[in-house]
Amino acid sequence: MADRPTRRVMLGTLAAGLLVPGPARATCLLTPQAVEGPFYLDPRLLRSDIREDRAGTPLTVSLDVATLRGCTALPEARVDLWHADAQGRYSGYPDQGDRGGSTVGQTFLRGTQFADRAGRVSFRTIFPGWYPGRTPHLHVKVILAGRTALTGQIYFPDAVSEAVYQGPDYAGRPKRGRIGNARDALLRQDDPEGRGIAAVHQAGAGYEAALTLVVRGA
Repeated sequence: MADRPTRRVMLGTLAAGLLVPGPARATCLLTPQAVEGPFYLDPRLLRSDIREDRAGTPLTVSLDVATLRGCTALPEARVDLWHADAQGRYSGYPDQGDRGGSTVGQTFLRGTQFADRAGRVSFRTIFPGWYPGRTPHLHVKVILAGRTALTGQIYFPDAVSEAVYQGPDYAGRPKRGRIGNARDALLRQDDPEGRGIAAVHQAGAGYEAALTLVVRGA
């Protein structure tokens, strides 16, 4: 059952102002490019549920993809999403997490979707864990006609992150190096206006996050 409006916590900003269903949108602002980071892979996994065996607070991520010119939807845009698990580990790489374990050969928390006619994709995942020096975030790519139109990062309001990190799946880690949005150097450098901070509300035992990704087009 949906939360009552008095319980919903609408926080953050939308990259394109007010997010409305379908191709009609408010004034668009270009989503800033961000550093890709060292952990991108393309395992060619066309799927909306990217959790695999990862435990964590449920998170649904709804993304609209639109062009800067005319603020029109981009059907069939390819969207790649990837992020760290509750313990700060990415799949597919060595030296992950607090103990430096290997996740080579694993594909958790990675996936690709193609936008529907309204330019929208949705992913079922978990809230990302943190790792030293970075605020919680998701990585995203928008690919149009084989060309990367956007490499970006999606952020969360600090109050949401703090609430999530009280849960057992995120416990048992040293807090040294854990920071919020204001102290994240990459967020300040790449996205000083906070256009990549999603609008987030509580949904049952988890959260739903929404953001519009505005690109220059093909």
